[in-house]
Amino acid sequence: MDKIRILWADDEIDILKPHVIFLEQKGYEVETINNGDEALDLVRSKPFDIIFLDENMPGLSGIETLEQIKADFPNLPVVMITKSEEESIMEDAIGSNIADYLIKPVKPNQILLSLKRNLENRKLFSEKTTSSYQQEFRKIGLDLSNQLSYAEWVEIYKKLVRWELELDKIEDDGIKEVLRMQKDEANTQFSRFIERNYVDWLNERNGEKPTLSHTLLRDKVLPRLNNTENPLFLLIIDNLRYDQWKAIQPLIENYFRVDTDDIYCSILPTTTQYARNALFAGLMPNEIRRKYPKYWVDEEDEGTKNQFEAELLGEQLKRFGKDVKFSYHKILNLNAGKKLAENMSNLMVNKLNVIVYNFVDMLSHARTEMEMIRELAEDEAAYRSLMLSWFEHSSLFDIVRFIAQKKCELIITTDHGSVYVKDPVKILGDKAVNTNLRYKYGRSLKYNAKEVFEVREPEDVFLPRINVSTSYVFARANDFFAYPNNYNYYVNYYRNTFQHGGISLNEMLVPVIYLKPKQ
Repeated sequence: MDKIRILWADDEIDILKPHVIFLEQKGYEVETINNGDEALDLVRSKPFDIIFLDENMPGLSGIETLEQIKADFPNLPVVMITKSEEESIMEDAIGSNIADYLIKPVKPNQILLSLKRNLENRKLFSEKTTSSYQQEFRKIGLDLSNQLSYAEWVEIYKKLVRWELELDKIEDDGIKEVLRMQKDEANTQFSRFIERNYVDWLNERNGEKPTLSHTLLRDKVLPRLNNTENPLFLLIIDNLRYDQWKAIQPLIENYFRVDTDDIYCSILPTTTQYARNALFAGLMPNEIRRKYPKYWVDEEDEGTKNQFEAELLGEQLKRFGKDVKFSYHKILNLNAGKKLAENMSNLMVNKLNVIVYNFVDMLSHARTEMEMIRELAEDEAAYRSLMLSWFEHSSLFDIVRFIAQKKCELIITTDHGSVYVKDPVKILGDKAVNTNLRYKYGRSLKYNAKEVFEVREPEDVFLPRINVSTSYVFARANDFFAYPNNYNYYVNYYRNTFQHGGISLNEMLVPVIYLKPKQ
């Protein structure tokens, strides 16, 4: 490996000879100069990995030298060294994008630490991150072998997401593959957990029942209406996964303080028609169909399946005695988002403002259909990155900033997540079978019962029975349903896409975040 090359410019460089010898003994190659003009000549004629630059040199000052170096080599790290502790000098240096700032007299170990921080930071961080995950890997593995409770599953999932985000920052593909395999195993175990407990949760036979789609507003939102004088905003970002929330959290934390970082459980099927209607109605799908038939559209019927969310919300508020003025807005395209952002001040007269933002769901579908988006979001990490990039420049972020500016509290949540599918499961059905890749319902489905979660009695899970022999089947973990006809084409087209509707950590365990504006 080539030696790291350092240029050290200081008009008292002779006094610093012991420091130079110290660095050379540590394996660094150090070239010294005593003025800014010659420093610039050297930088332009030879490659250096880092520069130590005295702030107070005769002739071209350190700040002036720094500005010219950054103009020519913006990514070359420069460490400013000065006798002065004046705040204005520090601000000038930091504003010029320095890598570090040291006050004289500097000690050899200070120099060494600055070098490691700037040149070996990525390597040291990678080694530390890998080592830490390897320790966590063993603990998570042991936990997965136990009979976990719902709360324990939430903690496991949060740990896995944390490590996904941490390992995104390093280039060790081997350890990333280990994490992917561990998450696959977790998804398999989680699917079995859901199959054992889901029906009992819905039928009040399990005391550990989590907050589900139809109890989300009752449990997490409506109690907040009593605790705030300003309007409360509920932002539902369709198809927002917990890892995507963690990706955008640093941006939002510039304006809000996270009061509660929580997870709730989406109902099955994990799709907009079922989970989001249940969220707004405070009822399971079959209960909506029976109690409010004019607000429910069956899958085989024509028309938008979520066109009555505002009405269902109004009915739920009435049932819980919340006689409050509320607004509801659904954003389906760029222009609608911009228009709402421009008119946010009109919402300040309401006690509750609900905004449904559909971008993430559109992104997941576009990724399946459009080759360019598929390439931009080729894997989980790229999918998170694309979502983050969009959010940072979106009208949705403008809306979030407006809410913070008005000192209003904000709840961010979703209806369901999505999962990266890899493994096809064969299924047969007639022409009336729905098209979703992660769940199917119908009267003549043929499949291997060991490969799916089957519900033969829709009433057991509060889903509509379209005819006498209707049953539902759900894909687990990273599976997706494929028909035997034209099987290879179908599998190759949909493998490695993001889908939702079935059972997985990413689809079912979704964020509900309570935010308070920074004062």
